[in-house]
Amino acid sequence: MAPILSVRDLRKRYDNGFEALRGVDLDVEEGEILALLGPNGAGKTTLISCACGISTITSGSIRIGGHDVVRDWRAARSLVGLVPQEITLESFEKVRNTVAFSRGLFGKRRDDAAVERVLEQLSLRDKADGTAITLSGGMKRRVLIAKALAHEPRLLFLDEPTAGVDVELRRDMWRVVDDLRRNGVTIILTTHYIEEAEALADRVAVINRGRILLVEEKEALMRRMGRKVLHIDLHHPLSALPERLARFGLQLSEDGRRLAYVYDTKAERTGIATLLAALAEEGITVADLDTEASSLEDIFVDLVQGDTDEEGRARTMAEKAA
Repeated sequence: MAPILSVRDLRKRYDNGFEALRGVDLDVEEGEILALLGPNGAGKTTLISCACGISTITSGSIRIGGHDVVRDWRAARSLVGLVPQEITLESFEKVRNTVAFSRGLFGKRRDDAAVERVLEQLSLRDKADGTAITLSGGMKRRVLIAKALAHEPRLLFLDEPTAGVDVELRRDMWRVVDDLRRNGVTIILTTHYIEEAEALADRVAVINRGRILLVEEKEALMRRMGRKVLHIDLHHPLSALPERLARFGLQLSEDGRRLAYVYDTKAERTGIATLLAALAEEGITVADLDTEASSLEDIFVDLVQGDTDEEGRARTMAEKAA
């Protein structure tokens, strides 16, 4: 089956010469949730804007449901719903009318039952006759999603959907997103909350400086790139690490009662047995052991930092060559 979204060698260059997207390739399968992660200015919103027809493409192509977003823009756009970062609602319009009007913008005939289904899906039925100005921030976000779903799109872009809401509302929104996926909507989610991607995504794409660094299933990514930390609780505190233990790269806690040892889960040998033997040789008694796996946030930071370092090295070499 062809992907619902297919991006090929996408480039976006502004008049001032800044290249926001630099040869992006990305496929998104129907029915999945893809988390698009990247620091500020990485190109996340620019990529979404190009897919939704908000921003013009410099070169390359985007196809949605098999339709080119430039040549066959009307058909492509009809398959897409967008929930932007900014809350843009008519303050004194009823919620029901706001959602119904959005449906009409896409040329869909009036269908009160369809509007009611969307309101019900997003727990907005009891707010339907209220105005946007009376709603909380979390409810306004729900209305934005309802607007984006009113014309029954197959692909939904959520650009920072939980920005500025508290933890309770954020988790409530997570349930909404999961329900949408269960109803067959493909979702591309941009977020600064790494735990959001960990909780919701099937796959993760990391973008930085306008380039996709990787696209991989979330669980496989964490298995492949994840590190573990072995925490070693000591019977007696240490004032400093013995020199013979320096080769292990241990971190000693401030109170001297705990050691932290980082090891690679993919390595043939973790070095744990050697470390424990070395501790015994130094007369250091172990009270307890526990391990902690690296989070998606750790992996994301490593990827972006590595890309930044590589970019810096390339720039330095170019400057020397010049």
